[in-house]
Amino acid sequence: MNVTTLTAISPIDGRYRPQVVDLSNYFSEFALIRYRVLVEVEYFIALCEIPLPQLKNIKKAEMEALRDIYLQFTPEQALEIKQTESITNHDVKAVEYFLKKCFDERGLQEYREFIHFGLTSQDVNNTAVPLSLKEALEKIYLPLLQQCSDKLKTLAKDWAAIPMLARTHGQPASPTRLGKEIMVFAERLGNQLNLLSAIPFSAKFGGATGNFNAHAVAFPKIDWLCFADNFVNKKLSLRRSQYTTQIEHYDNLAACFDALKRINTILLDLSRDMWTYISMDYFKQAIKKGETGSSAMPHKVNPIDFENAEGNIGVANALYEHLSAKLPVSRLQRDLTDSTVLRNIGVPIAHSIIALRSLLKGLNKLIVNTAAMERDLNANWAVVAEGIQTILRREGYPNPYEALKELTRTNEAVTQESIRAFIETLKVNDSVKQELLALTPQTYTGIVSPNS
Repeated sequence: MNVTTLTAISPIDGRYRPQVVDLSNYFSEFALIRYRVLVEVEYFIALCEIPLPQLKNIKKAEMEALRDIYLQFTPEQALEIKQTESITNHDVKAVEYFLKKCFDERGLQEYREFIHFGLTSQDVNNTAVPLSLKEALEKIYLPLLQQCSDKLKTLAKDWAAIPMLARTHGQPASPTRLGKEIMVFAERLGNQLNLLSAIPFSAKFGGATGNFNAHAVAFPKIDWLCFADNFVNKKLSLRRSQYTTQIEHYDNLAACFDALKRINTILLDLSRDMWTYISMDYFKQAIKKGETGSSAMPHKVNPIDFENAEGNIGVANALYEHLSAKLPVSRLQRDLTDSTVLRNIGVPIAHSIIALRSLLKGLNKLIVNTAAMERDLNANWAVVAEGIQTILRREGYPNPYEALKELTRTNEAVTQESIRAFIETLKVNDSVKQELLALTPQTYTGIVSPNS
């Protein structure tokens, strides 16, 4: 059976592929091979720039033209490498043989043994993988997350003046404003974005066990530490870890996944709140002609976008959790458990992107039902009790909290009339009474931040 979006095992490559197809440029097998080719080519060019004595005669034009190998890399070439891998049973060695063939075709046979010179496969993998992750986040994930953050800020501004009953522990609480509640999530995302941006994309580059053994014995006069720092930090725009085993220790990669998980947790919280507001009728949803909400109940318009986001975030965060817990742990100078795990880093990112797209779709469908919000405010006059007793405290009134507690902690409804009647019994001057009578659930909403 041919693999199609209908026959794929993973929903990422099946049902949801149109939403995440761009990630193939970073996390597919083709992409991994291409990034390995990129690292090998750039490494060879860097050796020419030292220059190593054996490479001093290579022409600059020939050296620069080598970049076409990865810039114009094709799926057919990747398949060729995979066919070689079926013989070598080693993925990076297959890349090396492919590049040697490319050198032969370009008349550069005399330089072919300086492809992969002194390296172990993890020097290639542990630069290729963080580079692919870095570029995927910068080019796909972060713009989408910023779009979501911008949408929240726009909604917060649009809804800044709408009073809304708050609920703490599920019970009516001091009123708030809808825009401010949305801004809570925008601020949280902004804070986590700052933390994520502070985490470097670390890379290992130091030979078989991290000590440049082969490099140093072949060319002892070259400062290989300086060379590697320049290559990784400047040419690849990563950050080289100075002390490693055969593999990168992945601590910063784990921090990255933890940061992505925290961002998802905020989005999960937002999705559940939006779902709940819809269930409370605070929001209606824009109806798309032809859509069906239920196979049995024609009236239904389900909050499926927020439910889809929640489900995909759950899958993503389970994988982020495993990645961040497993990757920093390796036996002695290395074991191979990181290799198979690293091949899956695109999966939680794909689920995160599906969640983000669903969340944005849901946010764009929201229609504020101010009538429902007004109804709830008018049905919960007890929430102004906090304001009344606080003003009475200010005035030195005896036991104001206890007086309001007796009024409001009852199974009988607290209404505008019962609040007014209570205020009239208070032994305070008329100006204070007027101040108290002016309190309503619609006006008792606190301070609006100038930045919202």
